[in-house]
Amino acid sequence: MSDHKKNPSKRYVNDLTRFSAMSGTSLGLQGKLVPFTLAIVFLILAGFFGNINLHVTPEHIFMIVAASVIGGYMALNIGANDVANNMGPAVGGKVLTVTAAVLIAAIFESAGALLAGGDVVKTVAKGIISADSGIDVYVFRYLMLSALLAAALWINLATYLNAPVSTTHSIVGGVMGGGIGAAGFGIVNWSTMSKIAASWVISPVFGGIVAALLLLVIKTRILNKPDRNLAARKWVPVLIGLMGGALTAYMAMKGLKKIWKPDMMTIILASLGMFVLGWVGSISYIAGKAAKIGNKKKEIYTLFNLPLIIGVALLCFAHGANDVANAVGPLAAIVSTFSDAPADAKISIPIWVMMIGAIGLALGLLLFGPKLINTVGQKITRLNAPRAYSVALASAITVLIATSFGLPVSSTHIAIGAIFGVGFLREYLEYPNKKRMKPGHMLNHTAEDAFDNISVRMKRKLVRRRFVYSIAAAWIITVPASALLSATLFYVLMFLAPTG
Repeated sequence: MSDHKKNPSKRYVNDLTRFSAMSGTSLGLQGKLVPFTLAIVFLILAGFFGNINLHVTPEHIFMIVAASVIGGYMALNIGANDVANNMGPAVGGKVLTVTAAVLIAAIFESAGALLAGGDVVKTVAKGIISADSGIDVYVFRYLMLSALLAAALWINLATYLNAPVSTTHSIVGGVMGGGIGAAGFGIVNWSTMSKIAASWVISPVFGGIVAALLLLVIKTRILNKPDRNLAARKWVPVLIGLMGGALTAYMAMKGLKKIWKPDMMTIILASLGMFVLGWVGSISYIAGKAAKIGNKKKEIYTLFNLPLIIGVALLCFAHGANDVANAVGPLAAIVSTFSDAPADAKISIPIWVMMIGAIGLALGLLLFGPKLINTVGQKITRLNAPRAYSVALASAITVLIATSFGLPVSSTHIAIGAIFGVGFLREYLEYPNKKRMKPGHMLNHTAEDAFDNISVRMKRKLVRRRFVYSIAAAWIITVPASALLSATLFYVLMFLAPTG
């Protein structure tokens, strides 16, 4: 007789176990389907929104609806991929939970997009293709449509592979590929493209150096001092003032540039004023916080929490203001072709187009952002509050310096480069480490074996090399991959499209 017949209760337990497992699988699938369902609903609404806000003849409805849907799809992907660069370090430093980071980023990204987003955009995006190329309006629409779809697909793939890539470079590659497909290689502004290629090296290296220098200052002036608490009371306010000054200039030159255009002297004076205000104004706050903690490193780390949260929130605002154009720029360019504006003119982005971009950014972050936030914050190298603070401040400073010199850099590359810089500095400073070099419970047979084991331990890495290689590879192939995909999509769309 079988066990089940001998013991009916055992059969019921097994059946209950199988039912529980099936229920758990079902709930898991439902949980995974919810974000995609919400995303699809948003894209349907984006298409409907585009249709009702732009009255066109029946033969042009497909173009408007398709452009609105793909613009929304691009915004979702930017939210899922690009925002992790600002919030990842704060999560990795245990300053914010993933949920808190996602909510703060969603609020400030959408606010930046709506309040300070691009009010004007060149119809030929980013200056990649020549305005006087003589491309037919009908062809131009499909060029922009293919560029937008190619960039969105590439970013979607990169997010799936846990690779933070530049959304700006993705759309640049898409516009370039679509332009080549439409009118050949002569249409491309190769001078602009060469500057973008140079930024692949400049952005991460510069960001890494600045972040490493900032962390070195924090270590030598605060964390490695015998009385860390006293040192923190002196130097943390200075660092807060530095972030205040840097973010003031950053917001003036990048975050608010579409609605406020001060001259350079005004920016310098405002930044110096905010530096002094942040420095002096935070002395009593830091002194009060320091009086409640001891001298341990982990206790000193907490002094960086609030300034870091404020800093990353402002970086998200500036990101929303700038990168929403990557989602809605080509869409606005297509919309402009249905007006009487000249082909090389600057055009206002309609509010409904900005709404698609802003809502898409926030929704993409809420639904799909946590995955890459964890990768950026925890899987490249171990972060804490001072390291995350160095990354955030380095991102702002590097963008400012690059903008002042007219260098086209990527905020994504800078942020990730800063994380690598922090990790490599840790490797340089912390190894060989006494804790890592303590002998284990097994004795070495010879002196040579002992030295070999110490050598192996000394070579232990604090930056996961596989992320260095995979992210660098993704950066290098972003422009050519999105360009090739865009050119292919352009030919397909032109083949399938009704004659114009």
